Amino acid sequence: MSAAARLRRLVPPAATIAALLILWEAASRFGGLPAWLLPSPSAIVQAGLSVDAGQWLRHLLATLRIVVLGFAVALAVSLPLAFAITQSDLIRRCVYPILVVIQSTPIVAIAPILIVTFGPTDVPRVIITAMIAFFPLVVGISTGLAETPPELVELSRSLGAPRWRQYWEIRMPAAVPYIFAAVKISITLAVIGAVVAEFVAAEEGIGYFIRASTAFFKIPRAFAALAVLVAISLGLFHLTVLVQRLLFPRSLKTATDK
Repeated sequence: MSAAARLRRLVPPAATIAALLILWEAASRFGGLPAWLLPSPSAIVQAGLSVDAGQWLRHLLATLRIVVLGFAVALAVSLPLAFAITQSDLIRRCVYPILVVIQSTPIVAIAPILIVTFGPTDVPRVIITAMIAFFPLVVGISTGLAETPPELVELSRSLGAPRWRQYWEIRMPAAVPYIFAAVKISITLAVIGAVVAEFVAAEEGIGYFIRASTAFFKIPRAFAALAVLVAISLGLFHLTVLVQRLLFPRSLKTATDK
């Protein structure tokens, strides 16, 4: 894609966001909107800049640590589970209802129980993050493995290829677009999971910073921390897109064609 085409794609959303921020600022300054209810963008930026950079870095790294660990656990659980689901119809019928029940259970309700069980350490926070992030991974990976063209699978069987080669050389490459689609969803959900865990019990992290700021009615600081969370989610999402573009560029074309 040329630079001009990228510019044409970026200008409309950037202009829309800028217009919304200007309206927000005007409503806060001239519309009588209370600062404690919805602070202006300029007040949020000023509050964010008033916080020490070292403090931001400490909370940012704490949240990223939980996000990365929780996502890694979710991926480690999801891959073998997705293989098992596509391998056996009996396993799929047995496991899928359990996955749906876990996904339907409010994680916010489980979080205090996990904190009491495992203590106020990284362990319950990683578990909470993994529980929120793993369901899209299981569904996406298993769907991609199941969508492999059957003629390729039959050809590999006729040639006597072992099962592990069928998965590694045929099913996995065919499932790459589905896997990355699931990762894009899961990595942003991992940020939500980490923040939920920090709301319940933590002494550092962006979620803890928001809870502490609202407890002392420092609403602009809480909004600044919220903006940092959005930046983390967007950064991880685009990092996933970059990895896919660099390592599996053909999968992007396949997803676009579909």
